[in-house]
Amino acid sequence: MEESRGRRLPDLPELAFPNNTGKLNLDGCGNGVSGLPGLKKRGHGHGSRSWIKIDQNGHSKILELDKATIIRHCSLPARDLRLLDPLFIYPSTILGREKAIVVSLEKIRCIITADEVILMNSLDGCVVQYESEFCKRLQTNKDQAEDLPFEFRALELALELACMSLDAQVQELEMEIYPVLDELASSINTLNLECVRRLKGHLLTLTQRVQKVHDEIEHLMDDDGDMAEMYLTEKKESAEACALGDLYFQNNISGEIRVVSKSAPVSPVRSMSGVLQLQRTFSNVVTSSKHGSLTSPSTNEENVHQLEMLLEAYFVAIDNTLSKLFSLKEYIDDTEDLINIKLGNVQNHLIQFELLLTAATFVAALFAAVAGIFGMNFTASIFDYHSAFNWVLIITGIACGLLYFLFLLYFKHKKVFPL
Repeated sequence: MEESRGRRLPDLPELAFPNNTGKLNLDGCGNGVSGLPGLKKRGHGHGSRSWIKIDQNGHSKILELDKATIIRHCSLPARDLRLLDPLFIYPSTILGREKAIVVSLEKIRCIITADEVILMNSLDGCVVQYESEFCKRLQTNKDQAEDLPFEFRALELALELACMSLDAQVQELEMEIYPVLDELASSINTLNLECVRRLKGHLLTLTQRVQKVHDEIEHLMDDDGDMAEMYLTEKKESAEACALGDLYFQNNISGEIRVVSKSAPVSPVRSMSGVLQLQRTFSNVVTSSKHGSLTSPSTNEENVHQLEMLLEAYFVAIDNTLSKLFSLKEYIDDTEDLINIKLGNVQNHLIQFELLLTAATFVAALFAAVAGIFGMNFTASIFDYHSAFNWVLIITGIACGLLYFLFLLYFKHKKVFPL
């Protein structure tokens, strides 16, 4: 990586290293290969995408960058860029790398470094709000001392907008689903059931998204190593101090050699011991500058505690949103239980009515059987009386009524249904 930064690429003004700072220039537009003859310029469909660069001064600029340029500039593996690809659907993720933080929270997909934010350009409201709000905060607090470094302020705004967006969607879902559930509880029909089924699917999808953000923040809070890895400003300052220490060490070694060569003849052992002592001294300085974060646990704990407090605030917010979703799901489950109870009650009434009809049908069948028997063509003395058949009908009707009443008493005794 250092070798690629040290070489100057010809005919690539967008990727040049101005003023010998060794920093990749992302201020130019294009995909960075238009100046090479014989190479075709790749369009949007071949890896080049529109990005928004926001620097520490709050200035934003739209760039056209391909994956290779971003990988070289931010020292990221290619698989991390796939998390930011809008063509694929990935869950919310926050990854801490050596020189960048990869953030994919809902519609906000960006790469945060120690001194700039590379945000994927989109017409979504969250992206536009992130750009305007972050630039406004940086320009407003330009002359004020900030407790948080640049990368934490960028991460904080991404978490804030993601939590606000999810909470707004939950509130909108609550306003839509509560009246539908109340109407369904009072009137069970196909239209209301279909509407509740659709809203329940939306609730499940939203719960999964909120749960993923919740789990991601919780995972970061539980791992101090991941949180320490995300402190990019400290690592950048340590790298710069290490580079200055190496440069100072080389200059002093060369100066010592020149002084020894020009001075009076001295003992070789003495001169070599002086060089070794100087080398040992500067080696200790370089080592301490390289491992400053490891040798000062109090500073490291303070930085981790600082990021942990930041994450904890939004963990509480997303946990509150998740609790709303769980409450809404419980309300839906209670409504479904109520509907099942009502349907069971209606089914019980239908069964009771069916039992009554069955008993009445049995009694009517007996009455019809008696009437059918006396309708046969056979000789009997009872037919000699004109009113005999009427008495047969009356007696049969009374007997069927008593039998039906006995059926009702039996149902009451067995508590089949209250009478």
